[in-house]
Amino acid sequence: MSRAEAFRALHLRRAQGDPLVLPGPWDAASARVLVAAGFPALATPSAGVAASLGYEDGATPADEMFAAVARIARAVDVPVSADVEGGYGLAPKELVERLLEAGAVGCNLEDSDGGVLRDAHAHAAFLAEVRAAAGAGLFVNARIDVFAHGDGDPERAIERAALYRSAGADCVYPILAPTAVVPLLRSGIAGPLNLLGRLDGDGPSPAALGELGATRVTFGPGLQRRASAVLRETAAGLLP
Repeated sequence: MSRAEAFRALHLRRAQGDPLVLPGPWDAASARVLVAAGFPALATPSAGVAASLGYEDGATPADEMFAAVARIARAVDVPVSADVEGGYGLAPKELVERLLEAGAVGCNLEDSDGGVLRDAHAHAAFLAEVRAAAGAGLFVNARIDVFAHGDGDPERAIERAALYRSAGADCVYPILAPTAVVPLLRSGIAGPLNLLGRLDGDGPSPAALGELGATRVTFGPGLQRRASAVLRETAAGLLP
């Protein structure tokens, strides 16, 4: 079984309350720590990688992002999915080629640009081209930014999810969806559902998100930011 097949299989037949938990490494060292902890797969966060490279979120050059993903994928023996934001303006065939060259078995692709939602039908067409170029070689997670950059209407998120799934997306990710609307999203969305987990204790645990209907839980740059906070605290204690 290829890594892509193994990664896809991790999303299937998940028991309620037992979502696939995918932590987000930002470099090779953090990836190895997470694999040693027992996680069966990883999902890089673009914001966390950007911070590790000295860029603001959304400002990482494509070449540097793919190079970072490649270092992470080479460092571990589990499947790695890559957050490649909106695709960096690459044609679908080139985007797929670069993801596969980097060793990724999946990708996040968001449906906004510069904080503005893209036309849903145009984005669905883009996803369909990605799927055609990738075949079964990539697990495509279609991020839905209705709650991040749109009007927050769950019905609009459900409509976009249907378009993206019809285009071939394996999973949809309504990032920042309020907990209260998750049951509605789950009832209206077919297939795997990715939800954002919180590390600050203010939100539901991954298991609780699974009870609400999450197939998988990711954390964005949460782990990288927590590690940076620990480093700041430790560094401050070293000063005379």
